[in-house]
Amino acid sequence: MLKQFLLLQSLSFIFFNVVIVGGRLIGGGFSAEQNPFTPKASLVRYWNKEIRSESPRSEFLISKASPLNAVDSATFSKLAATNSLPTRFPDFCSAANLFCFPDLGTSLEKHEEDVKFSTYEQKNFTNYGSGRPGGGDSFKNYSKDGNVETDSFRRYSRNGAGHDDKFSVYGDSSNVVEEGFNSYGTSGTGGAGEFTNYQNNVNNPTSRFTAYSDGANGRTQSFKTYTQNANAGPGQSFTSYGKNGNGIPNEFASYGVSSNVVGSGFSNYGENGNAANDTFTSYGTDGNVPQNNFKNYGAAGNSADDTFSNYRDKANVGDDSFSSYAKDSSNEKVKFVNYGQSFNPGSEKFTGYGKGAEDSRISFKTYTPNSTFKDYAKNGVAFSKYNVSTANTVGDGKTVNKWIEPGKFFRESSLKEGTVIPMPDIKDKMPKRSFLPRTIITKLPFSVSKLGEIKRIFHAGENSTMGGLITDAVTECERPPSVGETKRCVGSAEDMIDFATSVLGRSVVLRTTDNVAGSKQKVVIGKVNGINGGKVTKAVSCHQSLYPYLLYYCHSVPKVRVYEADILEIDSKKKINHGIAICHMDTSSWGATHGAFLALGSKPGRIEVCHWIFENDMNWAIAD
Repeated sequence: MLKQFLLLQSLSFIFFNVVIVGGRLIGGGFSAEQNPFTPKASLVRYWNKEIRSESPRSEFLISKASPLNAVDSATFSKLAATNSLPTRFPDFCSAANLFCFPDLGTSLEKHEEDVKFSTYEQKNFTNYGSGRPGGGDSFKNYSKDGNVETDSFRRYSRNGAGHDDKFSVYGDSSNVVEEGFNSYGTSGTGGAGEFTNYQNNVNNPTSRFTAYSDGANGRTQSFKTYTQNANAGPGQSFTSYGKNGNGIPNEFASYGVSSNVVGSGFSNYGENGNAANDTFTSYGTDGNVPQNNFKNYGAAGNSADDTFSNYRDKANVGDDSFSSYAKDSSNEKVKFVNYGQSFNPGSEKFTGYGKGAEDSRISFKTYTPNSTFKDYAKNGVAFSKYNVSTANTVGDGKTVNKWIEPGKFFRESSLKEGTVIPMPDIKDKMPKRSFLPRTIITKLPFSVSKLGEIKRIFHAGENSTMGGLITDAVTECERPPSVGETKRCVGSAEDMIDFATSVLGRSVVLRTTDNVAGSKQKVVIGKVNGINGGKVTKAVSCHQSLYPYLLYYCHSVPKVRVYEADILEIDSKKKINHGIAICHMDTSSWGATHGAFLALGSKPGRIEVCHWIFENDMNWAIAD
């Protein structure tokens, strides 16, 4: 029936959509080999219908149409209408070019000899190394330079004796990485787990260590250069790490250094441990708004020794929470040296710290003033050089603004031919995805009230990375617009066309920056053209959101100027790019801590602020 329907539709389309050119019949502007019922063909027709003919068609937008063929589009649309898409999720994800994590099922695969895994990706390591005496496994360049990486290490090295594991350059420079270590090294004796250069330079890193080294005896864990230079991920979760362990030394060195908004959670870490030795050196140093949560850390431990040295040093803001830390412990030593010496004031909360501990010694040396101590032990806690404020006194202030990339924001006066300016990194860091056809997207839920249903469709488990990304995107889309803003999130190209034309009318032009040449280097501004004569005008900008299908946050704000400019190589003066820039002329409603004011040194309403349209983002303007 489906094939008969498509045949009838095809015949009717050919009959009603032909033009005569040079005495020949041409089918509606489509080549002979192109099926007129694909989502892409449908989008072309929609553009021709909704956008006035004098406006050039945007091949850039057309290229983002769904790659589904006509049959698959009809099939998945029917499944969406009956809430049955999850039954064909892998097929749907692949055919529609979506961003999805693979479903990693349980594996009983084991290995008996030493193994070296080099440049592996998306693997399920369940029961690997379980019960092995001695030997070692090496993961080198694992999941490196990948896009969407999901690995599961479940019961890895469980009950092993003297078994060494090394993760070197693991998940490096990848985008959206999720690693799960469940019951890793549980009840192991001796041996070592070493994570070196783990998830460095990653966008949206997530690692979960659950019951890691739980009940282990004398097993050493080392995290060196972990999530360095990472960006905006949920971070790392350590639950029941080293719980009930005996003599377990753990070292976190250069953990989260120079990272941007990465969080870490330590729950029941080292609980009931005996003679544990933990060292946090340069943890969260030089980071931007790092967030760390230590809950029941070292609780009821015996003779443990914990050291936090240069923890969150030189960071920008940041928040830490220590709840029931070393509570009811015995003979525990905890040292905080140069803790939280951030450039801008952060906050620390210590609740139930050392409460009920016996013969434990806790010392704070050179600590910050923005701290709250509630219900902590009154004896055995020493504060040295406490309340020494470093906010806005370290350096010359430039380091505070290092997180606002040079060139990300600039003044309108910079858009003059011959001006040398820094170009920020305009490369699109998100996974490659496509729009969904309107016939499918209208049948999918998209609201905070339907988050559970959305996550079910896209196989996003409870507390999963994908679940968090979906929640963040939908919540941001439902956020009330700011003053003067008109906004809409769109998951189909047709919806984007509708929003842009509703704001600007049907005579519009879509523009984007040509490529990423010049990124992260100084460039020369070439010929500049002001859109609509350089007058203050209306415009619609569309920025990507991280979501399973291609989703854009489109908005229009009042009083902007839009420019297009040639970008030249600084030495040869050769044209290397053609950029689109938008200047916001009214910033009075912006927050005082907006990165633009930190970078440019001003306040809301006092200056205009300009920025480039990044790769794969778009700007719509009224046609000249």
